[in-house]
Amino acid sequence: MRGLWRMRNKQAQHFLVFGFLLSRRIVWHQNLSAFLRFSGSDIVTVLPVNYYGQDMQHKQINAESLEVFTIGNVKEGSKWLWTHCLALYIISCSACVLLYFEYKSITKMRLAHITGSPPSPSHFTVLVRGIPWSPDHSYSDSVEKFFSTYYPASYVSHQMVYQAGTIDKLMKDAEKMYRMLKTIEPQCGKSSMPCCLCGGTTHSFKVLNNEAESVKSKTSVDGLQPTQREKERPAAFVFFRTRYAAVIAAQVLQSSNPMLWVTQLAPEPHDVYWSNLSIPYKQVWLRKIATLLGAIVFMLVFLVPVTFVQGLTQLDQLSHTFPFLKGILKQKYMNHLVTGYLPSVILILFLYAVPPTMMLFSAMEGNVSRSERKRSACIKILYFTIWNVFFVNVLSGSVISQLSVFSSVRDIPIQLAKAVPAQATFFTTYVLSSGWASLSCEVIQLFALLCNVFRKFILRIKEEPSNCALTFPHHTEIPRLLLFGLLGFTCSIMAPLILPFLLVYFFLAFLVYRNQILHVYVSKYESGGQFWPIVHNTTIFSLVLTQIIALGVFGIKRSPIASGFTIPLIFFTVLFNEYCRQRFSPVFKRSPAQVLIEMDRQDERWGTIEEIYNQLRSAYCQYPSISPDLSTAGNTSHHEDKESSQDPESLTPGNQLVKLNE
Repeated sequence: MRGLWRMRNKQAQHFLVFGFLLSRRIVWHQNLSAFLRFSGSDIVTVLPVNYYGQDMQHKQINAESLEVFTIGNVKEGSKWLWTHCLALYIISCSACVLLYFEYKSITKMRLAHITGSPPSPSHFTVLVRGIPWSPDHSYSDSVEKFFSTYYPASYVSHQMVYQAGTIDKLMKDAEKMYRMLKTIEPQCGKSSMPCCLCGGTTHSFKVLNNEAESVKSKTSVDGLQPTQREKERPAAFVFFRTRYAAVIAAQVLQSSNPMLWVTQLAPEPHDVYWSNLSIPYKQVWLRKIATLLGAIVFMLVFLVPVTFVQGLTQLDQLSHTFPFLKGILKQKYMNHLVTGYLPSVILILFLYAVPPTMMLFSAMEGNVSRSERKRSACIKILYFTIWNVFFVNVLSGSVISQLSVFSSVRDIPIQLAKAVPAQATFFTTYVLSSGWASLSCEVIQLFALLCNVFRKFILRIKEEPSNCALTFPHHTEIPRLLLFGLLGFTCSIMAPLILPFLLVYFFLAFLVYRNQILHVYVSKYESGGQFWPIVHNTTIFSLVLTQIIALGVFGIKRSPIASGFTIPLIFFTVLFNEYCRQRFSPVFKRSPAQVLIEMDRQDERWGTIEEIYNQLRSAYCQYPSISPDLSTAGNTSHHEDKESSQDPESLTPGNQLVKLNE
């Protein structure tokens, strides 16, 4: 039996690494493969057509401006515009084929992750919110009565969620201090050395062996705390016998009132965001609306620095607004610095305030897990980045032109077709300053390095902090990668000279992040590839946006044949996305019953059911080590005679099943 559990523990380690890589490698793999496929064809076919699109005297290639290599250099009615339409078809078909096979592969990996992962408390646990209040019963009694009545065959026990008070926080801090001091082994019982404060004799630390002694010492403290019933919140973790029963209970509407007895699958113990569990469920939808409005307001306020940055890229308007800069801007070096590199640097500095703000909004929404909070922040930052970095930069050349652009919403495709080639220089500089520079900062971990230097050399703290392990910043890195993918798609036929810079970035990003994931970052919870639907949907959006912009360009260049062939391409891309949504997306939202039933039967054959039940109680303990009475007071079970075979003090939330006593 021990060998069996060692084998399963080893499998758990392998699947931990797999689940950590599953939601991250796909972004770079998909983008790198796509750019390898269509960057070569664009550079070979589209770039020469753009360069020789006008009858003009060309300079040396290194002395030419970037506008010569864009589609704006092609004259109207040119017969060579069919090459751009052909390149658009190659890009779209290659991207759709890659997306299909990647979606299919990741779906298989997710199913393998579900079937091969060892038993986890989250597989058998359901989070219940919106428990109705009763003057005659506590929340714990209501939960026991409800699930004992409607789930008598599958209900095991439950664990209540409590409101953390000041005394609890103090006790938790004292427990951390005790753990630190416990590592110091005393050399003698008493010491005759005088105390540094009062001059008396010092005494070594004494660990109380009898639990009754510790209870007596904190009787006065316990008297200050409110009763257990007053501390209960309308939320609980309910444990079931099988995975299938937990999934059924999580997906079924429990009451005729949808705001009561709301169930969902519980997150992993290390993934639980305990502070949000105390939020009443009736406030969640209000919080989501409030945070959505706050994010929109923050997005609109951010238009001011973005339009200011784009004003710097317009040399004529900058000289007209600030006449004293005419002499400085005549210098070639200062001209390239102010209008080329400085705008992207200023925009990047402003964008550093976006991730913590969006993370705060996501925490205020009421998400019950850290992964949900980070995923929500990732989506907000993605929308924010695409809107401000791409659309606002493209549509706003200055504050004055901002009003004229948004006054004609119907002409957005035409406006994009005119503005995207003109912003090729800015986007190329942004890739160099935000993309390449961010990789170097990722390798050296600049922020962590500065914090470590400040702690060791300024504060003189030599000990390493206990929570120094870094987790992968999904909410900042995935939006950046998807933004660069959007720039690559939209500029592929408009300004293909940006593709080599993006190709180098994705290649270096694959190497850098692979090293960081394997050797630097630590996974605290599983994601199971939940970020891939975000990548897929954003890539489809980038494709459709590219096709719409190309349709506008072909209309401006008076090429009806190319415009006619672009319309069916948009239709087939949307149809392909709908097929993928019907074929693969449900696997990322729900677990198949066939797989869960087979896993339950396997646990019965291996004889691990009882051990799993014993582990459930200690997994979701809100105060695992400071108050065992509180952690078990809300625990009622139909199996009180079955005790855990492991030492309760050796259990911590989220631990997998490691060994089974003889």
